[in-house]
Amino acid sequence: MFGSYPKVFTQNGSDEKIDLLSILISDYLYRDLLAFNLVKNSQKIHDLLEAIALQIGNEVSYHEIGTKLGLDYKTIEKYIDLLEKSFVIFRLRAFSRNQRNEIGRKVKIYFYDLGVRNALLNNFSDLRLRLDTGALFENYFVSEKIKSYETKKRTPNIYFWRTYSKKEIDFIEEIDGKITGYEVKWSEDKKVKKSTIDEFQKSYPNSEIITVTPSNFNRFIT
Repeated sequence: MFGSYPKVFTQNGSDEKIDLLSILISDYLYRDLLAFNLVKNSQKIHDLLEAIALQIGNEVSYHEIGTKLGLDYKTIEKYIDLLEKSFVIFRLRAFSRNQRNEIGRKVKIYFYDLGVRNALLNNFSDLRLRLDTGALFENYFVSEKIKSYETKKRTPNIYFWRTYSKKEIDFIEEIDGKITGYEVKWSEDKKVKKSTIDEFQKSYPNSEIITVTPSNFNRFIT
């Protein structure tokens, strides 16, 4: 709900956490980009981040966002690249080995810190009352998984996978040719569809697919 920035994390009360996050997104989040004249319009950056915040877990279209914000495709891509280099967001690209039914040029965009994401939308509602709980949990797993690589000697190739028939796996990890897919489910009762597993393993023999839920989450980020 409130992310993992140390100063925010160590506050006891929700109101204090929200106040700190509000200051963060208004005063510090893209201060360096403005200071070095990398962007000139902080409101456009803020609007861009809001648009991205609403799409976590979904594929992002630069053209669609640009149309909404009145910016061209190249400007949107430039801003996203700068925000990625500033460790505000990061992109996950589609996994495809030239299979004709796979989507290969799309990206998903996630936040390094979910407190920032929720502050941008001014939404700190209880998880039981939200419509985006599954997307939040997916973002949390993917971001913590990526952070866990920092303690290891090398970073694997990482992607998401989706077909035109809408079969998908949230996170793909490739290490030394070994492919592991992680499907993230907030509900303990939900499982990966057999048709999805069959199609993925037919395309990528010897791959493994793991369902990640709150009960086994910690096993895969350490």
